[in-house]
Amino acid sequence: MPRYFFNTRVGNELLLDPEGEDLRDPDHAWEVARAMIRELVQSEASNADLFRAVLEVSDGDGEVVFEMPFNEAVLDPPARSAGRMH
Repeated sequence: MPRYFFNTRVGNELLLDPEGEDLRDPDHAWEVARAMIRELVQSEASNADLFRAVLEVSDGDGEVVFEMPFNEAVLDPPARSAGRMH
């Protein structure tokens, strides 16, 4: 199973995920990323900086698989379109 890392970028600052998570494919990583962002935004609702943040999901080789802006994860409907991957 591939390992995905969920790194958070706020402005020029990048907070690295040192452990990552083994997931079946990029679609599963997308689902996990969206859930992580929603949970974080709910628990840190008073932190307006979160809405400027982007979750950069990378693979085991360090290549960015996709980026998910926090504000998009909160506003998007749960159904994911096929053209969503970057």
